Amino acid sequence: MKDFEQLPEEIELYRDQMWQREPERRVENVVEAEKLIERAGFCAAMTDSRRPGASLYVSVCGRRDAHMPRNVQKDPESSQTWLLKDEIMRRGRVYYAKLAKARALFVAPRLVPHFNALWGIARREESARLSAEAQAVLKILRREWEMATCDLRQAAKLSERARLTRALDELQRTLKVIPCDVLYEPWFTYIWTVTEGRFAEALKIKVKREVALLEVARAFLNGAGQTLRGELAKVTGLSRPDAGLGNGALVAEGYAVRLANGVYQLADLDRRLKELKD
Repeated sequence: MKDFEQLPEEIELYRDQMWQREPERRVENVVEAEKLIERAGFCAAMTDSRRPGASLYVSVCGRRDAHMPRNVQKDPESSQTWLLKDEIMRRGRVYYAKLAKARALFVAPRLVPHFNALWGIARREESARLSAEAQAVLKILRREWEMATCDLRQAAKLSERARLTRALDELQRTLKVIPCDVLYEPWFTYIWTVTEGRFAEALKIKVKREVALLEVARAFLNGAGQTLRGELAKVTGLSRPDAGLGNGALVAEGYAVRLANGVYQLADLDRRLKELKD
């Protein structure tokens, strides 16, 4: 039986091209970063080679074995990635927030409706599904539109910083608020806004859950070429059954083939690999 615990080299080379893990294709500016995110569909910010999926940090390094150093403040590559993250966030052309399992993720605008279908909640459900702290923060942001973390904590009367952090994580996870800017002087703070302020049109698009699973799986497989067991779930925060539903739908469509339990490959991978070589 074929071993699917490790990717073949041809798949790694395919990922090198698609996720810009090569020195000559490394990301050097914000426009290149946004193009990477658009092509990948969704992309982590500061993960390294120990986690699968497209990563802005790995693409800035331009090598597949990039490891985040312990002292990131003195590392030029992690510093460059952090500054690019700030610039992408300010420009607001792609989605950025902590989503499932508090993972910071960039999402291309075309996939925002699909992520919203999977993790967002309707306004009529907020009182039942959001914590009291999250509801208080959301109410303030809808009134003020933008507010710094420190001011938001004061306005929401949350004396403990951890309570505000939990509320903001909850609101990001449900696609209600996003960071839209960051200030470093006179002290470090994020500026927060409601998601609908930047992505109103995308949030209006209604997508069925099964379609959302299909398109998220498609975006990952398009860049990955072949998946290992559990990869899609690890990258997105989906449950393994949901990830399986998405990949299974790709097989039914003819976009992918199933090689083994939890292992999927692009149906036209041979053609794509030939095109990359040419």
